[in-house]
Amino acid sequence: MQGSRLRDKVALITGGGGGIGASTARVFCDEGAAVVLVDANPQALANIADDLLGRDAAARVQTYVADVANAEQASAAVELAQRAFGRLDVLVNNAAMRNYSALADATPEEWQSMVSVNMVGTANYCRAALPLLRAAGSASIVNVSSCYAVTGRKGMGLYDATKAGMLAMTRTLAFEEAVHGVRANAICPGSTLTDFHVNRAQAAGKSVEVLKTQRQDTSLLERWASPEEVSWPILWLASDEASFITGTTLMVDGGLSIM
Repeated sequence: MQGSRLRDKVALITGGGGGIGASTARVFCDEGAAVVLVDANPQALANIADDLLGRDAAARVQTYVADVANAEQASAAVELAQRAFGRLDVLVNNAAMRNYSALADATPEEWQSMVSVNMVGTANYCRAALPLLRAAGSASIVNVSSCYAVTGRKGMGLYDATKAGMLAMTRTLAFEEAVHGVRANAICPGSTLTDFHVNRAQAAGKSVEVLKTQRQDTSLLERWASPEEVSWPILWLASDEASFITGTTLMVDGGLSIM
């Protein structure tokens, strides 16, 4: 049965071709939203669009192939939302790039690549989307950061630093856009069993069953999150149920940040 928590709303989701982004698209469509999915992988976008239409032939879905670091493509994606659906109510900045260099070894080029996607990419879509979000009268931005933006580890300092920057950006957006009726919040997922992790493990010769046993020490719940368990909090922040919430960082990490 279809819900109505996003009835008549239009959402743009970056990184919509897989993982948390694709799961969020399913949840949003199930709750009545029209979605524009942006991803750099055209086949992944085609697959999720087919999936959404297979679940509901009446689903309102548009896709746009883009590198989020490209500001012109961000504007074109937002224009597609307006052209196809006439408005934009929700922006989910989910696209991200990873890097595994130690801070002592990371090159300026690696830093630039990470900042271009994780921070400038988020800024590109906020800048492009805000005129339509403001016009909606009651709109929501949800930035997908990481639990490691607020806690420490080794080996992913570039990723974690840019994700921490997203939290600062979210707070500033909340201050600047409140007068326009736009809320801005961030979620910080913990270990989430997405296709990215499954494919990476399988490429290393590791089974999914073994993979599932390897994050028991990264949450109080002693397991991975499913992508849906991250998408539901995104749905809540995007919906009018969270109408008095802005500038918030919501930890969706199974308790990792207090361990």
